[in-house]
Amino acid sequence: MLVQIVFASLMVISFLTPGYHGVEIIGGNDVKPHSRCYMASIQIFNNRKNAYAHQCGGTLIDRNWVLTAAHCNLEFGKNKIQVVVGAHSLKINETTKQILAVQDKFPYPCFDKSTGENDIMLLKLAQGAKLNKYVTLLKLPNGKDVKSGTSCTVAGWGITSAQSKDPSDTLKEVKITVIDRSVCNRKDYYNLKPVITTNMICAGDKKGKSDSCVGDSGGPLICKKKFSGIVSFGFKCADPKKPGIYTRITEDYLKWIKKTVAGVETYNTEPEILY
Repeated sequence: MLVQIVFASLMVISFLTPGYHGVEIIGGNDVKPHSRCYMASIQIFNNRKNAYAHQCGGTLIDRNWVLTAAHCNLEFGKNKIQVVVGAHSLKINETTKQILAVQDKFPYPCFDKSTGENDIMLLKLAQGAKLNKYVTLLKLPNGKDVKSGTSCTVAGWGITSAQSKDPSDTLKEVKITVIDRSVCNRKDYYNLKPVITTNMICAGDKKGKSDSCVGDSGGPLICKKKFSGIVSFGFKCADPKKPGIYTRITEDYLKWIKKTVAGVETYNTEPEILY
């Protein structure tokens, strides 16, 4: 099974030039059920099927907030989006699942869909998740860069092969390695189309057997047990010369996250009635 992260829906929506996609899980394996309790499935209402379908991954960073990729916005109204936490299988009606409505969306103000720069977004939940052994938070990092050669993991419900169109029913995870940006910008890699910047992490497998692809976009990249990035985009699936690209959680993004969460929480908090 290849591992490549892309959009989780049945349709693949390119947000860069033709051929680019969000990232999916190829070459990975099922994780131990409920061992990645911070994972969120972001689902969009499908009018044709009259049901919600997995679109992107996300990370629960606060009872009321999910961090994901800005390209997962896709202009859907918030009443068309729901977040599922506490899940291992998307199809089975697990008692551990919590289905949460989205109150508002906050894509990073400077997101550039043509280059993938600043591909990060916050979702404000209408009701806070109930934390328990199946639903937990993932701590934000310190913003430091990840060195090339570092072994990382990425999990998601994305498609599991370059030929597949359907997302995985169960949560899968794959191991990948961080590649130096200078390598990923070479002519035989991305050739500066787009430029892999310091706000991004390039990671994959030299043999092209492991990657992220469709349906895993927005999910977390974990390096040395730290939340280091967000699945952003790629070109083809499991192509060794087109590794997955991840939004690096930088100090600037951390400041924006904290400011947004604090500002909205303050704004939405009604004063206590004392009389």
